[in-house]
Amino acid sequence: MKGYLTLRKTVLSKLEADLPDYLTYHGLDHTLDVLNVCDQYIRRLNLPEEERYLLRTGAIVHDMGFLKGPANHEEVGSGMAAELMKNLGMPENYIQEVKGLVMATKIPQTPQNSLQKIICDADLDYLGRNDYPEISEKLFKELKFMKVLETEEQWKNLQINFLKAHHFHTPFAIEKREPKKQKWLKKLLDS
Repeated sequence: MKGYLTLRKTVLSKLEADLPDYLTYHGLDHTLDVLNVCDQYIRRLNLPEEERYLLRTGAIVHDMGFLKGPANHEEVGSGMAAELMKNLGMPENYIQEVKGLVMATKIPQTPQNSLQKIICDADLDYLGRNDYPEISEKLFKELKFMKVLETEEQWKNLQINFLKAHHFHTPFAIEKREPKKQKWLKKLLDS
């Protein structure tokens, strides 16, 4: 599909070069993880070409708003993505779809269609994986740097509340990620 490879190269290079070092969670690794998980959904569901294109584009741009800062990064990023896509000659309906994908990842997540459900679950896939402790530690460091919280106790409470409030949206994540997420929640509650 038109412009995808150029967009991918442009955005990933920009994220690698320009994201601040304090973004220990919302860095290039996270974007690549979300893209990888979206690719797994694409293969599992055998999505048609247009949906693959939209989902991959959404995954690549979903956190690019962090290039301008953490405040309202979804709104900022969806605008940045729209401008980039327009400059690459991508159709307006695709631009609107991708903006919707980016905005769907805003917490609390409220996906409106199947692709938005996939990107939401891909964005928080780690909550139900074995690497949850390592990835959540990166988020703790980032939030601590941004003065969102200061202590391990605040972090533990934030995680507990977040895991309790969070819901996966796709049948795969509900079946395969939710049980492990519940184990992490229990571990936090018991600690």
